[in-house]
Amino acid sequence: QHLLNTPIPHRLLIGKVLTKGLGAGSEPEKGQAAAEEARTELLDACHGADIVFLTGGLGGGTGTGSLPVIAGLARERGALTIAIVTLPFSNEGARRMSNARLGLEKLRKEADTVIVIPNDKLLQDDISKLPLDQAFRQADEILANAIKCMSEITSHSGLVNIDFADMRSIMYEGGVAMIGMGEGQGPDRATDAVTAALTSPLLELEIDQSKGALINVTGGDDMTLEEAHQVVKEVHSKINKEARIIWGASIDSTLEHQVRVMLVVTGVKSSQILGPSPGVDDELQGRYGIEFVQ
Repeated sequence: QHLLNTPIPHRLLIGKVLTKGLGAGSEPEKGQAAAEEARTELLDACHGADIVFLTGGLGGGTGTGSLPVIAGLARERGALTIAIVTLPFSNEGARRMSNARLGLEKLRKEADTVIVIPNDKLLQDDISKLPLDQAFRQADEILANAIKCMSEITSHSGLVNIDFADMRSIMYEGGVAMIGMGEGQGPDRATDAVTAALTSPLLELEIDQSKGALINVTGGDDMTLEEAHQVVKEVHSKINKEARIIWGASIDSTLEHQVRVMLVVTGVKSSQILGPSPGVDDELQGRYGIEFVQ
């Protein structure tokens, strides 16, 4: 049903035999089997791709079960694999959250980098005041903007360019990551832009032990080299001193007296997504042989 309503021209139905085009019934095992059934088609879809972006919601059956399989197939094809996923609302029940964490742990093993957005954070934002359909549409836009930012960072030429090799060096086996965008105006616009970017993600993160950072600085015609370096300096002061930093800079004449920062920080930690719910650690060990170390 969802595939029929999406405007995307290239669509692939998984589980034609297993689910007969229906959902996975909130059973991750069925979602996994559906993806494995379509292994050949999925491998063909990933053929020749340098980067594969995966998006989905964890906690149900299709996304939770299929995303780790698809991520593994994409990496098998040699693609840099980046997943952007949501965790369910806490009031959706312990079982759904348990499924989500099980799926997330498997996805972290298969994808190079995973960016996680807990739906509960939407309740702490202005999004919570919107009508339901608008709220979910805006949540979808957050995922779409994250992909747009990362895809544009290597496709747009600038004064200091970031190419695919640069991006791969940061995102390859990057683990859990954050992505943020911020803008600044006035005399401290570079610092303000970095601060806004670091506080913009819908996730509580610890970045002081991060593994790498990809920074793109965009400003108007009046942006100076010193300001671009100031952005990099500000990021470096807040992350692991041993983290690898790659940055680029470009001019956008429409940004009058503004500086815009887009950054991706990999290898971050978050108690929201790395600290399992009660009983989940036992289930992880029982079903997958995974043990959490507290």
